[in-house]
Amino acid sequence: MDAIAADRLTKLYGTDRGVTELTFVVDEGEVFGYLGPNGAGKTTTIRLLLDLVRPTSGSVRVLGLDPRRDSVALRSRLGVVPGDLRLYERLTGREIVRYFSALRGAVPGLEVDALAERLDADLDRPVRSLSKGSRQKIGLIQALVHRPELLILDEPTSGLDPLVQEQVLDLLREAVAEGRTVFLSSHALSEVQRVADRVAIIRDGRLELVEDVESLRARALGRVVVSFAQLPPAGAFDGIPGVRETGRHGTVVTLALDGPADPLVKALARYEVVGLDSHEADLEDVFLALYRGAGGAG
Repeated sequence: MDAIAADRLTKLYGTDRGVTELTFVVDEGEVFGYLGPNGAGKTTTIRLLLDLVRPTSGSVRVLGLDPRRDSVALRSRLGVVPGDLRLYERLTGREIVRYFSALRGAVPGLEVDALAERLDADLDRPVRSLSKGSRQKIGLIQALVHRPELLILDEPTSGLDPLVQEQVLDLLREAVAEGRTVFLSSHALSEVQRVADRVAIIRDGRLELVEDVESLRARALGRVVVSFAQLPPAGAFDGIPGVRETGRHGTVVTLALDGPADPLVKALARYEVVGLDSHEADLEDVFLALYRGAGGAG
């Protein structure tokens, strides 16, 4: 059974664009990264998965169920962190986690405390006195504590410091190792790359691609940033096999590399190089190329 299956899923807000004909499948036991900038349609997609908004056309099934018809049965099997997380201001974090746990079935207090320790969360102060990051930790605990079959997370590490972010990613890896599934919506490319098996990139409400991470990285161009004592003349790197100049700033030249580096190294030897940084292709290269219209996803 697929964890999520969307078929031509569309949501229009009057004359405004929402999402259009989204078709994708999330396999059980994987981390599925859902990438796009603010306004691309990530949050609308999640609201459709949760039946918070109804589709204009198309269909979606979550854990084999219809989010509209089977909403109550489905929600106990999900863990959700929304992008616009809101919590009861007068309650403490512990009271909030206890409340949501009671709706799903009792959760041992030791499990709550273990998560709070890993995320360095304060559960005993009223929410109104907590920072954004501290509230985010409570949202994560209530989503994770009942060990849901499917986690649907919208920018889950927003407001967290790097050490806590790493703990969150570890928790997601552990969830998948146990056979559970993660739908991770984010614009933090480095974060998604570290945990995702496959990614979808959404642009202006439409899916541009769905592919596994390693295949995308193999298709992306490497990047070489070279600092010179004096800027080489325009066109100095034209005609070098697998090399394309993509930008200049002062005496720094950025080059895209597709293939062996030897021809580029020999060309650079004609000039005085004061610094060189070779950047391995990653999801950021794919994402930026796609959004700048530079030859699609590669």
